[in-house]
Amino acid sequence: MVFKAKAVKEEKKVDAQNMAMTFISKGSEVKGDIHAAGNLRVDGIVRGNVRAGGDVEVSLGGVIEGKDVRARNIIIHGLVKATLTADEQLRIHSQGEVQGDVTAQALDIESGARFVGHSNTGKPSADILAIENNTLMKEK
Repeated sequence: MVFKAKAVKEEKKVDAQNMAMTFISKGSEVKGDIHAAGNLRVDGIVRGNVRAGGDVEVSLGGVIEGKDVRARNIIIHGLVKATLTADEQLRIHSQGEVQGDVTAQALDIESGARFVGHSNTGKPSADILAIENNTLMKEK
């Protein structure tokens, strides 16, 4: 029998549907940082930084209070007091409230939602990056 060797650099892309789900249930409170490999849903309270490889969803009644929240997509129905960074989309639903600066490729704020902070959206263009780098070089 002849066996073919598999390529060493073969990587599998994990889609959002196959990612593990971490769930903080209503009535639960977590104090400390959370690092989730997949998706995270918060129905309870998280007091700390949050980092997820997938999506973060804060349900109605859910709360995140911390310095940083980072994920692929962030969906807010509850309350978040933190700086938010979404690699793709950040959505604040009508019942949601965000207190903090946000950065995302796309930002969607529904009517009735509360947002207090600054927003940065879209990919930075080459011109903006050149200006920022040039400014940083002059400051040094």
